[in-house]
Amino acid sequence: MPSYTDADIMYEKTFPHKRFSRTLTFLKKHIRTNERILDLGVPNPLSKKMMEEGYSVLNTRGEDLDLDTSTLATNSYDVVTAFEIFEHLLSPFRVLQEIQGDKLVASVPLRLWFAKAYQSSTDPRDRHFHEFEPWQFDWLLEKSGWEIKDRELFTNPVSKLGIRPLLRHFVPRYYLVYAERKK
Repeated sequence: MPSYTDADIMYEKTFPHKRFSRTLTFLKKHIRTNERILDLGVPNPLSKKMMEEGYSVLNTRGEDLDLDTSTLATNSYDVVTAFEIFEHLLSPFRVLQEIQGDKLVASVPLRLWFAKAYQSSTDPRDRHFHEFEPWQFDWLLEKSGWEIKDRELFTNPVSKLGIRPLLRHFVPRYYLVYAERKK
């Protein structure tokens, strides 16, 4: 069972309920609780929620997946989940090819015409190298050996004033995909 820091606890109090709720509903639609999940990324509030829902979840250790895909080389999982991970990688194509499981549930933030790509001002590792349009993520999955079975776009409004926050009520911000390995 993963341990959580004070930052994790604070994040859980303010975590994006709508995004997590939509993600869990989508996951339940496609993945049974008896399927073993490898969640790309360190333990986090969403992976904790997945475990609370009865899923068996193993997280990666925080390794740089652009450089080290050894965790993916095992066959100790049936499903890979990657929630807001691929936009941080320089080469998501390689990671997608290395996955040994036959099922993938992934979400990415979409490129928004009214906002620049995300880059944290406090953490130099927290930045988006890619922000996709749906067709780009579809193409990446198809070229790396995946067949998309279901997809969902959704908004993620924020409670701030301004034109951009208003647009976030109407313009989809996230793209959620269920795919299976091409046979």
